[in-house]
Amino acid sequence: MTDTQRPAVIGVVTASDRASAGVYKDESGPAIEAYLSAVLTTPFRIERRIIPDGFESVRDTLIELADTVGCDLIVTTGGTGPSPRDLTPEATLAACPRELPGFGELMRQVSLAQTPTAILSRQVAAHRDKCLVINLPGKPAAIELCLNAVMPAVPYCLDLIGAAWIDTDPARVKAFRPKK
Repeated sequence: MTDTQRPAVIGVVTASDRASAGVYKDESGPAIEAYLSAVLTTPFRIERRIIPDGFESVRDTLIELADTVGCDLIVTTGGTGPSPRDLTPEATLAACPRELPGFGELMRQVSLAQTPTAILSRQVAAHRDKCLVINLPGKPAAIELCLNAVMPAVPYCLDLIGAAWIDTDPARVKAFRPKK
């Protein structure tokens, strides 16, 4: 049952060795936050993390955000490519036992219409109890493209897993909820 009584808690996680070390400024996490602020019409608060790439760092951060912080939704950026340190999908599936493969399939499909290298992206979505986790690519332009594609289903997915209620501005992205 959806929790309509409290603001949603949304984790935004950037997985990047260089951004976590301060070598360059993270632009992807702020792009996710800006997107959510523009699209969501219901109250929410952000829990932000910038962590190194790798299996343990991502897995442990997702578990902490879901179990301790109580996130309803976690959106990750980075670590979805084929390089050896890109282990965000594996870490996500280790932390979240129920994969929702349609999210990754749709994100790759819309991305492929823009760039042929989208076939290299391995983003997934899954949930841990009442927390949905969605992996996004690391480029800000790809983030908006992918979120626009999957966001219509996110509010209803959160309803189904018992997370906090969120809604969207239909002028930006129309959330889909079946008629009762």
